[in-house]
Amino acid sequence: MKHNIVLTGIMGCGKTTIGKIVSEKLNMRFIDIDEYIEQMHGKISEIFLKGEDYFRNIEHNSVLDISKMHNVVIATGGGVVKRQDNINALKKNGIIFFVDRPLDNILEDIDISERPLLKNGKKEIIKIFNERYPLYKRTCDIHIVNTTTLNDAASSIIESWLSFYQ
Repeated sequence: MKHNIVLTGIMGCGKTTIGKIVSEKLNMRFIDIDEYIEQMHGKISEIFLKGEDYFRNIEHNSVLDISKMHNVVIATGGGVVKRQDNINALKKNGIIFFVDRPLDNILEDIDISERPLLKNGKKEIIKIFNERYPLYKRTCDIHIVNTTTLNDAASSIIESWLSFYQ
């Protein structure tokens, strides 16, 4: 039985905030992969100075560690879908939810100073969104559209997760 709830989606879609709500409501541990990486290896912006490939290898090793845990809500980094071996590891013990938020909403809210991949501005997120959107759709078990409130999105995830076992 797959017990973990895994949230994927583009940066700014609400994975971390929604994940915390879901974990509180289900009394499950919450792990943000980006926070885990920073605790183990230092700031992501500094890791990225060594190159995106270097970061993706650290991210992959973190995914392998976290995917072995049980009964956790996992918020992935936006680029976790770039490696199929990440998805394979996460699916072994989890159900993957694609948190899909309209790009216009993300562009209104996102703080580019906190996102290493966006150092060249918001045009970069449009490019990343167009590259990754098909990956999010293809690799998820359940597609959740986040257009209302964060609590509504969290409730949809919980309902879908619970019905997965009925």
